[in-house]
Amino acid sequence: MEESIKMEYFRDENILIRTILPEDAQIICDEEKAQGWAQTVDKYLSRINDFNSGKCISLIAEYKGAVAGYINIYPNSAWGAFAHRGYSEIVDFGVLEKFRKNGIGTKLMDTAEKIAAEYSDTVYLGVGLHSGYGSAQRMYVKRGYVPDGTGVWYGESIAAPYKEYCNDDNLIVYLSKKLG
Repeated sequence: MEESIKMEYFRDENILIRTILPEDAQIICDEEKAQGWAQTVDKYLSRINDFNSGKCISLIAEYKGAVAGYINIYPNSAWGAFAHRGYSEIVDFGVLEKFRKNGIGTKLMDTAEKIAAEYSDTVYLGVGLHSGYGSAQRMYVKRGYVPDGTGVWYGESIAAPYKEYCNDDNLIVYLSKKLG
């Protein structure tokens, strides 16, 4: 794996938003497992590979020096409701539970939207529909994201009406926001 270049995007007395580093993958994975999530380090290593190959901008939030959250921006994303339309997609956004309510998610989203605006006038994301995504759903609406109109998706496809689907992390709705 190539070495990531550390670049800062935001800093105040408590929060630092910077590019992802290889050592962050295991930290995030271990912390999410401690929260009870079924997680593997492969997901984060994949994001680091995408970052190092120029496919995305992968960011880490530190809170008082500890890894606290992450977000990824894929300019001209190749999947989802707005695939290949020149829009940026926000993927895998999270703040570790023990660091929530400290403004970290807001700073990550502010930074991600600022980066996305460098590539297009619209940003989009998919959000899960089960209760574990409740706080994210509310935050996106408050930030001005609206449903794209394609309905519910399961994985990489629009969910067919009147079919049964598992209410897991693959059951999502896409939201978008005009920037600037």
